Amino acid sequence: MTQGQYLAAAYLVVFAVVLAYMLIIGLKLVRLQREVAQIARLAAERDPAPEAGTERAPERQEIGVG
Repeated sequence: MTQGQYLAAAYLVVFAVVLAYMLIIGLKLVRLQREVAQIARLAAERDPAPEAGTERAPERQEIGVG
């Protein structure tokens, strides 16, 4: 093989690795978006947004010190 063929082969390998990486990241992104949408839907079903002006302060538990 000539130097040009080795160079072309090296570029092809690098291109294939980058393409595979982008494919994997894209698939993970799609899965993550699906999970976020599902969690948001479950949160909306579980605890509907309070009406304006009726927000509650978070409940706190008192603990003894010492």
